[in-house]
Amino acid sequence: MTEEIAGAARTAVEQCLNVGADESVIVVTDDERRPIGEALYEAALRVTDDASIIRYPPGQQHGTEPPAPVAAAMADSDVFLAPTTKSLSHTRARGAACEAGSRGATLPGITADVFVVGLDADYAAIADHSAAMLDAVGDADEIRVTSPQGTDITFGIGDREWLADTGMVHEPGEFSNLPAGEVFVAPETATGTYVVDGTMRPHGLLAEGQHLTFEVDDGQVTSVSDDAIRADLETAAESVGDAAYNLAELGIGTNVGVAELVGSVLLDEKAAGTVHIAIGDNAGIGGDTGAPVHLDGILREPTVYADGVELELPSA
Repeated sequence: MTEEIAGAARTAVEQCLNVGADESVIVVTDDERRPIGEALYEAALRVTDDASIIRYPPGQQHGTEPPAPVAAAMADSDVFLAPTTKSLSHTRARGAACEAGSRGATLPGITADVFVVGLDADYAAIADHSAAMLDAVGDADEIRVTSPQGTDITFGIGDREWLADTGMVHEPGEFSNLPAGEVFVAPETATGTYVVDGTMRPHGLLAEGQHLTFEVDDGQVTSVSDDAIRADLETAAESVGDAAYNLAELGIGTNVGVAELVGSVLLDEKAAGTVHIAIGDNAGIGGDTGAPVHLDGILREPTVYADGVELELPSA
């Protein structure tokens, strides 16, 4: 374990999760993220004697539920950290753990480089930028996003609440991705076109000039230009039908420490001044659609309007 990884793990445990000496910590990881999982476990042991680590084979896709014993361990802990290959962020297990009073962070698809870069940040400043953006969008009925690449999509927010992912997870039931830095909402509806020119699974960072185009009508994705993403959605639809095509999330990046995209959705969706739009599950972020998929696509050059007023987005 390098000192950089150990230092990042200490930031996560001591600053972001604020673990206390009398608290129980469970680190959930898999065979491919074992080094980061072990670093977080060692960092937790510096603070509390009640730390455990559990490892299982990587899930088949993002949003796949973990094994039942893993879910039970998360719900039974005071604090959980989940560096996994496939995301647990939008699973019922994660939601149930928070409902039971556990607080925690997921680190889906985390790599050593992203772990070190993403946790070398001023999370107090990130929280301030997130609060300012929440003030700007929180009361808006309608959000419109455009981009030079051809995006023009309008979201109806309805009664849904905007949330902030600041990385500061100090109260029972709170949850964040790490690295952190975004405000987001599960919109009630959306109509228009969005064009991803940043990062999106399964491609990673798109090449210059490469664009992925999505058509949306009344909250459902109706057209996908990319064969691989279309295939992932079709697979999810085999079990949940149209829920797989739900327009799930609108997010705005607020992490001013991320200066450029690196090809990791976990980090890139937090980059200040970007927008990300997701398809599939949003049951864990204020929506009502459950699906075994949650696919974020990142827009590099968005313009965002709240009830017709152009917003000033944070910048690195």
